[in-house]
Amino acid sequence: MSEKNEFDAASGKHLTTAERTSDRELVVTRTFNAPPRIVFEAWTKPELLMQWWVPKSCGASFLSCEADVRTGGTYRFVFGHPAFEQPMAFFGRYIEVMPPSRLVWTNEEGGEDGSVTTATFEERDGRTLLVMRDVYPTKEALDAAIASGSTSGFGEMFEQLDAFLVDASERE
Repeated sequence: MSEKNEFDAASGKHLTTAERTSDRELVVTRTFNAPPRIVFEAWTKPELLMQWWVPKSCGASFLSCEADVRTGGTYRFVFGHPAFEQPMAFFGRYIEVMPPSRLVWTNEEGGEDGSVTTATFEERDGRTLLVMRDVYPTKEALDAAIASGSTSGFGEMFEQLDAFLVDASERE
């Protein structure tokens, strides 16, 4: 599983790179044309997160977003989808919160197969290099996540974040 190519000269856009770096780790990177403070806010303020998080092509809608973004805080995201009678909830704990450079959280809805995600936001000439690492407890857990398609939406999701950030900077 690998999407390569950080910058597309033809479109002038940064692209998302997703790479399985070990049996248990998936690393996703993307550069955004906004400073880390702004990108970090888009990841940590529920009213902003709800505007870009769900890939539009999956057909899901963000029903609610609760996020107590502090070390030891929790989050709960609830999504609806026409194919499912009941909403789907994703939840976990924030292990580390260092604005505007680092977020670490658990993904507990998968039980013991849940991953731990670390997102870093690094300043690069007024832009932000985002590196997101998902570490799964076993090779089989990562294999299952990839097979289910749950790891395939990062490109679209980060395109939506990029568009959101452009719109936000035009409003400022």
